[in-house]
Amino acid sequence: MAERARTSLSPEGPAGTDNGGDERHLPVPHRDDLRRHLPGVEPERQLTDWGRSERIEGIFDNTLGNFFYRYWFRCEVEGIENVPATGGAMLVSNHSGALPPDAAMIGKAVKEEHPHPRPVNITVEHFFKGYPGFSVLLPKIGCVPAHPANVHRLLHDEEQLVLVFPEGRKGTEKLYKDRYRLRRFGRGGFVDAAMRAQAPIVPVCVVGAEESAPIFAHLNPLAKLTGLTYFPITPTFPHFGLLGMLGYLPAKFKIRFLEPIEFEEEGMYRDKSLVQTVAQEVRARIQENVWQMVGERESVWFG
Repeated sequence: MAERARTSLSPEGPAGTDNGGDERHLPVPHRDDLRRHLPGVEPERQLTDWGRSERIEGIFDNTLGNFFYRYWFRCEVEGIENVPATGGAMLVSNHSGALPPDAAMIGKAVKEEHPHPRPVNITVEHFFKGYPGFSVLLPKIGCVPAHPANVHRLLHDEEQLVLVFPEGRKGTEKLYKDRYRLRRFGRGGFVDAAMRAQAPIVPVCVVGAEESAPIFAHLNPLAKLTGLTYFPITPTFPHFGLLGMLGYLPAKFKIRFLEPIEFEEEGMYRDKSLVQTVAQEVRARIQENVWQMVGERESVWFG
C-alpha cells in the first residue's frame, strides 16, 4: 500500500523550499502578517474584545467625566500635540489620590483636546477584581488588567494608546505630607513593554490630584477588618461612607504631556541596564516637571 502523504506544519517543505505551490503543506503566516488575522472593525459593535462598552462609557463620559473635567477640576492641558495621532503609544504618568481621579482626567484630555481624539486604555491593578460591581464597571469604561501580554497586544497588535502608572499602589497610598514625591518606578517593566512593541513613551505630569483626594493617615486594623487594600483617612472618608471615596475637593488640575521617547530599534529590551536607565530617565523627567508646575502655580484651587 502506498504511503499516505503527510501534511507539514512548517512554513517550508522538506527540502527547504517555499510551500506556496505544494498543497500538502499548510501555510504558516509570518509574525509580521499576524495583524491581518485580528477581527475587523465593526462600526455597529458597541462592545470591544476587552469588554469596553461604548454605551456605558458614553454615559460616564457625558455625566461624571464632563462635570469633573470642565467644572470641578477645571483641567488645563499643555503639550497634547506630543500624543501620537496614530499608532501605539504608552502614556506614563505620576499617580496619587485615595481613589485616583488622574487616570480619568488624562483620558478625557486626549478626547477633548487632541486634534485627533483617541480612546485611552487604562491599566489597573489586579486587586480590583476582588470588589463586586466595581470590577465589572472598570472594563466597560476602558480599564484593562496591568499585564505585559495585555499591554503588548494593545500597543503592537491593535496600535492603541495605553496609560500606565509605574508607581502603582504605592503612589495612591502616599500621605499628604509626601505629595508630589514620586515613588520608585518598579523594575522598568513598562519600558520593557514599550521597547518590545517599539512604541514611544509619552511622559505625563499631573498636578492637583494630590490635593483633590489627600490622605492624612492609614488605619491598618480597619483595612484587615474590611478587606480593603488600605483604609485611608481623607476629608470625606470614612465619615461619609463609601461615597466619600468620590468626595473630591475642587483642586485645579494641570496636565502636561512631555515629548515622546522613541524606540525604533529591535531587541532593545534585551539590554536590562538600558531598560533601567530609561525608566529612571522617565521618572526624573516627570518629577522635574511636576516640581516646576507646583512651583509656578499660585493657588491649589485656582491655579
